[in-house]
Amino acid sequence: MKSKRALLIITGLLAALIINSCKKTTISPIQQLFSGGTWELASLQTTYYTGNTADSTVTDSSTCLTNQFFTFNTNYTCTYTNFDCITQTSAAATWSLTGNQLYLQAAVVCKDTTSAGSSTPFSYSQIENLGIYSMVLNTGDIQPNYSLTAKRKIMQWGFIRQKSVTTQ
Repeated sequence: MKSKRALLIITGLLAALIINSCKKTTISPIQQLFSGGTWELASLQTTYYTGNTADSTVTDSSTCLTNQFFTFNTNYTCTYTNFDCITQTSAAATWSLTGNQLYLQAAVVCKDTTSAGSSTPFSYSQIENLGIYSMVLNTGDIQPNYSLTAKRKIMQWGFIRQKSVTTQ
């Protein structure tokens, strides 16, 4: 009787291990938030600083006729559509998170209105907020150490997740 009970317990534990091992993924919950859909730019705010003192804040209120979308895929590629109000879809680029998962590194190259003609605006972005429905990224002079007299510019990008539309 004891051997049957022990055999039943061992069989149950093995079944639980097999079932639990099937649930593992190689993507973290934070990475799943990025790649769980397409993000639409909802707001863009630029703050100018001298040292740590905010001098002025400018909210982008342009009448851009194209929506801007940032898409992250589970294979660690991403695209940005219509950056800087220029109708375009960037070539697929890689994205990753730093070890502490506080910074996004996206190698996406976008056409823009600068003299260079293109930029990598999200090459090193601070993740200020990331949730199921919203994401806020800071770009620009976001390094933690700076001179108190240094002029800095930080751009804050507010995104909202777009609903997936399925057809039947």
